[in-house]
Amino acid sequence: MSRSGGEKERKYESDESRIDSGIDSYKSISRDPYWSLQSSEEKDKSSCGTEERLDSAYASSSLTVDSLGDFIEKCSISEGENATDSENNNEEEVNLLTTVTEDGDTILHLAIIHEEQHFAHQLIELFPRELLDIQNNLYQTPLHLATYLNQHSIVKDLVANGVSLELQDQDGNTPLHVACERGFWDCANEMIHNASPNKLAHVLEAQNWRGLTCLHVATVHKQRRLMRLLMKKGVNLNTQEGTSGKTALHMAVELHDVYMVNLLLNSGTDVDAAMFNGCTALHLAVGRQDAAVANRLCQAGADKMIRNMEDETALDLADGNDDILALFPFDDIQIMGRTVINF
Repeated sequence: MSRSGGEKERKYESDESRIDSGIDSYKSISRDPYWSLQSSEEKDKSSCGTEERLDSAYASSSLTVDSLGDFIEKCSISEGENATDSENNNEEEVNLLTTVTEDGDTILHLAIIHEEQHFAHQLIELFPRELLDIQNNLYQTPLHLATYLNQHSIVKDLVANGVSLELQDQDGNTPLHVACERGFWDCANEMIHNASPNKLAHVLEAQNWRGLTCLHVATVHKQRRLMRLLMKKGVNLNTQEGTSGKTALHMAVELHDVYMVNLLLNSGTDVDAAMFNGCTALHLAVGRQDAAVANRLCQAGADKMIRNMEDETALDLADGNDDILALFPFDDIQIMGRTVINF
């Protein structure tokens, strides 16, 4: 299963500028008959000079669906095995079960990737808990991969066996971030309802490397059902993302999504929460000429006179839009948002 030194050197020389491709690339490539028949040397040659890797970032190029089948057969962990056979195969099984590929994957990672769910369930029961949290070279745990592939029964089994929900992959995403991005409600539900309150609180507040919490991710990807699930578990609606200070309400306004705006307002979000530049959700709605959203924010009591760091109120951004200007009472004359005459 290991490469020779020369082969490794050739691979490293040609791979210096490559980017690992991820789980979706693996799923399409692993089913290509031509790819599965190529030798390791042919794969190295075919990938030289390309900007992106063709081989999976989640599995060693020396392991295929067929070789995983050999692993399953050799491990002999099925029920009904007699004691003599178990003793004879014990050392070999231990070696196989503790193998880590050149991409950092354990056999459990591989079972999940190849969608060998029955085998994965067996491995989860066999592995001690600390091995269930091993991260591969992309910092993905088996729980990350099971979530990526929407294997909610595997997610349920892993969570029941006490795996960490807080570990982050190379993008800073927890498994719950992944579920919220992809809209996998069943996976998210298993994690949320089986986690202890203390652990769940940390996960709900965790930000990925773009500064987004799970609620931010669900909002950006318009995963409304997941937003409701997070709200039921007491997620902080006013948490600011780490780059510009937007709350989920700001993001919903930017998407012109009246439903999500209503959902957040009805759940108690702060209508006047400001970004780092001082803009409220009303500033964003008016600046985007979105009269429907601006009207809903005004109905929720949005303060029309809050000034951002450019010293602008929402009215200053109306830019002659009659539908939006109608939302603002004219009990005085203003120039650039400043009162010059009171009546």
